[in-house]
Amino acid sequence: MEPLNAEDPVSIGPFRIVGRLGVGGMGRVFLARSAGGRTVAVKVVHAELAAQDEFRRRFAREVEALERVGGTGTAPVLGSDTTAAAPWVAIGYVPGPSLRTVVGDEYGPLPPSTVRALGSGLGRALDHIHGAGLVHRDLKPSNVLLTVDGPRIIDFGIARAVDTVTDGGLTSTGAVVGSPGFMSPEQVRGERLGPASDIFCLGSVLAYAATGRSPFGTSDSGVHALMFRIAHDEPDLTDVAPALTGLIRACLAKDPAARPTAAEIAETLPFVDPWLPAGVLARLGRHAAQLLEAESAASAREAAGDTAGAAAGETSDRTRGGAAAGDATAGRSAGPVPGPEADRPVPRTRRRVLTAALTAAAVAAAAGVGYALWPFGGAGTTTRDGKGTGSASSSSSASARPGGAVPAAFLGAWEGVLQGSPEIPRETIRIELVQGSPGAKTAVYTHVGDNRLCMGRSRLVSADEDKVVLGESDVTTSVPPQRCMAAAHQTLTLRSPEVLEWSSGTAKATFHKARTGSAILPAKYLGRWRMKPLVDGPDADRYTDEVTITQGAVGATVFRSLNVYPRTDEQGNTLADAVNCTRTAILATTTPPYVLGPMALEPGADSECVSDHLGSYMVLTTYKGEELLQVYPMVDTEPGEYHRVD
Repeated sequence: MEPLNAEDPVSIGPFRIVGRLGVGGMGRVFLARSAGGRTVAVKVVHAELAAQDEFRRRFAREVEALERVGGTGTAPVLGSDTTAAAPWVAIGYVPGPSLRTVVGDEYGPLPPSTVRALGSGLGRALDHIHGAGLVHRDLKPSNVLLTVDGPRIIDFGIARAVDTVTDGGLTSTGAVVGSPGFMSPEQVRGERLGPASDIFCLGSVLAYAATGRSPFGTSDSGVHALMFRIAHDEPDLTDVAPALTGLIRACLAKDPAARPTAAEIAETLPFVDPWLPAGVLARLGRHAAQLLEAESAASAREAAGDTAGAAAGETSDRTRGGAAAGDATAGRSAGPVPGPEADRPVPRTRRRVLTAALTAAAVAAAAGVGYALWPFGGAGTTTRDGKGTGSASSSSSASARPGGAVPAAFLGAWEGVLQGSPEIPRETIRIELVQGSPGAKTAVYTHVGDNRLCMGRSRLVSADEDKVVLGESDVTTSVPPQRCMAAAHQTLTLRSPEVLEWSSGTAKATFHKARTGSAILPAKYLGRWRMKPLVDGPDADRYTDEVTITQGAVGATVFRSLNVYPRTDEQGNTLADAVNCTRTAILATTTPPYVLGPMALEPGADSECVSDHLGSYMVLTTYKGEELLQVYPMVDTEPGEYHRVD
């Protein structure tokens, strides 16, 4: 990231600019933060493109289409203004290095298992992009970001708007639009592009990942010579592992019809976890630290700088068509920072956030790997011990069990936030203590991180009047399966009858007394809620996005999501049948906002359905007298917004 210069804006729409990420063929890209602390990348279109009416119209249509992609393997759109003097679009920032940086500058060619996982992740992302009716048109190593949860594609779809105001693949000056070393033969010839064009580019990207070079050479001998080789010559796959050559050659077939589809690639290739070499994972940790340093510096500047400007930036946490002060669209409203049981206006953009947040999960995962408590991987089961234990008000429990060692003040449930804040949780833990002797399993824990829910029991090591130490644990619930490890040693230190301090290794948090019981959720949360249709026209009734909330205890399944939409063919045309996806989530806390574990697909789900490995939390509010249920993923992205059905 580079510092801002005198010509750069200090804010764009509701986003305060932190630094400059780079300059591309479309425009300048800035790292920015919303008033609520969300990190985004804002792309501002170049003036020469913004001056062309046709480009503006296509750009607006493309931004609308990008929101339908759903964020799977990509970065979600968080705001835009296509009517501003300088049109812009903001997407969720993914703090991971690009494939070009990792392979070209830091690590070198990746091992075959990583390349296969890369192909699987990119295939899935392209399948969703193509399903939304988009063609990326500029898939290249610098547009692929690497995160701990898989690759992410950025800058998709926008290049399509450029093509409408240029002659095929060339501008009026003869400059190539896109990246010649990673173009398809049909793109080189200026023909109409379909999803198969992206598959050819995917083949080139995988070859680059495996060897560190483009399969058709460089442009040292001239751009047109390189483009000729793409259109007519066979790829150079020297040094590509035999296990990869078949797939890459199939992707690089000159005939678009002979190439596999993105769905076929995703289904064929395995995705192992962890998928990146240790050296690259270490790079991700350094990248996350640099981002935190940059944001801390920006926060310090904001605190010491223009407080009036900062207050103005808090008028909106996200816009769809928002604007900076002085713009014609400045009066459009959007939702402020979420808070429990608070009234807030309805954000204008509607999209399937519970699925879209799969992309944004990479942000939190890259930044939060340092915790010693329950890291990714490890053994676990999917069984759940549903016995309710403990009572926050039962001071007689100590005498009810002979030999009990836990002081009465510790008995009951305690909840705390490990990352984020009570209003915007990013990682939470709940511990419920019952009476018992040292060596007995006296604690039940429920832990929700950025991509997993872990429940289990911990043994009592020692206890005195102001401190309880928990040791060996086992896992009783893991969502997704096999993602949890047994909890580490934990120390609980009593500060008051309602507050204790929790620590595990270097992690620390403040816990507060919480409720127990089998009926946790207020009655006003219960029932069916539905999101407004994401599309207009005669097919609008073919799209359903609704949730049903039922009563239950912590550890019970209380949240059920139903998502129905038309199935599409390879060209993006809707078919007669529909995809029907039902997902469920477990309640994890008793204090609003109510935290849920990651969404899990119900058995027998359609093959196109994907699990949402991301925790979330529910907030109930009102807007213009109407109840509104907002479901926020536990990462920097926007909520799903649901209206009551019954």
